Formats: sequence, C-alpha cells, structure tokens
Amino acid sequence: MRNERHDEPLSDDEMELFIQYLHRYTIHHLDQWLNLQVGPEDFPVYVTLSRMPEPDVDLSVYRRP
Repeated sequence: MRNERHDEPLSDDEMELFIQYLHRYTIHHLDQWLNLQVGPEDFPVYVTLSRMPEPDVDLSVYRRP
C-alpha cells in the first residue's frame, strides 16, 4: 500500500470516504465478485465483494451504511 499509516485507525472522515469509494466501486466496477486478502501477512483478512448474498444467511445481517 502507498499509505504507510497502517498503525492508526481511520478517522470518521476517512471512514466516510471509504464507504463512499466502496459504494462507487460497486456501482461502476464490480461485475460479479472480487476477492481480496488485506492486512498484515501474518494475520490476513479475507474480503469478498459479491452481487449475491452468502447462501443461507439472513439478509438482515447485512448492514447498509
């Protein structure tokens, strides 16, 4: 990543921008899905963006900011 501020949490403004960018990305770039591995190499986080909810998951668990 270009921004090396990984040792501090996002500010409220940064979190708002993150959500806005994510929303724009899903509208203009996401075709079916995207799988990412992010975070530190020794404790990664696996992220899936998809146009379909996970099977057998109640839709009420999905938060819409």
